[in-house]
Amino acid sequence: MRQRIRFCTATDGIRIAYATAGEGSPLVRVNNWFTHLELDWTHPVWRHWWAALADRRMLVRYDPRGSGLSDRDPAVVTLDALVSDLEAVVDALELSRFPLLGLCQGGVIAIAYAARHPERVSRLVLYDSYLYGAFVGDAGENLTRQARTFAEIIELGWGRKVGAFREMFADLLMPEASDHEQKSIAELQRHSAAPVMARRLWNEFNAFDVRAEAPNVAAPALVFHVRGDAMVPFEAGRRLAATLPRARFVPLEGRNHILRADDPAWRVFQRELNDFLALDEQARDAAIGELAALTSREREILDGIARGLTNGQIADRLHIAEKTVRNHVNHVFSKLDAHHRAQAIVIARKAGLGRD
Repeated sequence: MRQRIRFCTATDGIRIAYATAGEGSPLVRVNNWFTHLELDWTHPVWRHWWAALADRRMLVRYDPRGSGLSDRDPAVVTLDALVSDLEAVVDALELSRFPLLGLCQGGVIAIAYAARHPERVSRLVLYDSYLYGAFVGDAGENLTRQARTFAEIIELGWGRKVGAFREMFADLLMPEASDHEQKSIAELQRHSAAPVMARRLWNEFNAFDVRAEAPNVAAPALVFHVRGDAMVPFEAGRRLAATLPRARFVPLEGRNHILRADDPAWRVFQRELNDFLALDEQARDAAIGELAALTSREREILDGIARGLTNGQIADRLHIAEKTVRNHVNHVFSKLDAHHRAQAIVIARKAGLGRD
């Protein structure tokens, strides 16, 4: 399977690299800490993830600002800026409605995006993630001290081929990693970001706090957490699942923050993920069935509604009178049993309308 790498631009002018692989319904993987689209693709720690996630669907990945093939020295790396990176990618691909997969820090970014764009996120998958970082006031003194100490060590040891940092980081990330996997993690670090940027990102990730936004997430959520994860405590995942209104929690047995292909929990993760995302397919098929009663003109009208166009804009686009559009809209709402525009948009986007 080949990936296709392209570039887009965030609202503040930062260039973001993104890649697609596979065919079918989209699955957008939100960035985690250190990524590099080109090196990740064949990386021994990650390649079984991409093969599984791109199976029978289009997997979307991207390098966030400061990492990989994206601009490496941005002025701002706040949560809002990182959300804008995600916004730029999905807008560049003209995705109208899609599931999000957020790993670790990427889960926090996914939650923020889902709360701010409820009409676009169909499902939310969160893995070893959290609601707030160690630098938030009530995170606990012990966690805060550990995170600040680790920040100092990052700048000194990031990406080193040998040394205590490589071993310590590997023990936290993947205590069951082989020596080859440990070396490959250090290699990915070295190419993904400079030590100063790695520390900036670490500090920002630990300042994340989406406790106010999480209760506003409308999408169904599936929350995974590895019970023995040393990077993000198991309790953080349990707390996250309890806060999201429509979440189901799936504990995974093991110790690796990134599941290996031979981890028994890897099979559990794949099965639960595929079953959860399959519900999206079923919903889209049902929505397509609902559209069967519409005429071709009414489908054109509904497509315009799904794009957020007003009746006047739809009329201009189709070269018909605005009064005619209004009549068609009433017929569409009646046939779909939709009581308002937002409800019609959800049905339309589930059926794939509203995008090129």
